[in-house]
Amino acid sequence: MAKPNYKFAKRQKELAKKKKKEEKLKRKELKKQDDFDSDDDADDDADDDADSDDDQVEAS
Repeated sequence: MAKPNYKFAKRQKELAKKKKKEEKLKRKELKKQDDFDSDDDADDDADDDADSDDDQVEAS
């Protein structure tokens, strides 16, 4: 009967862990970018609102 290759199994397990960790880091980076982009969009909208308020005051 053949003997199990424990080194191979261990290496495969380590590779799977490494891949999972890298994917997790990528997801975190994408989330940071999305949060950063949405914050910029919110700031732009706030600036637009402030500008429209100024225009209304000047028109009065």
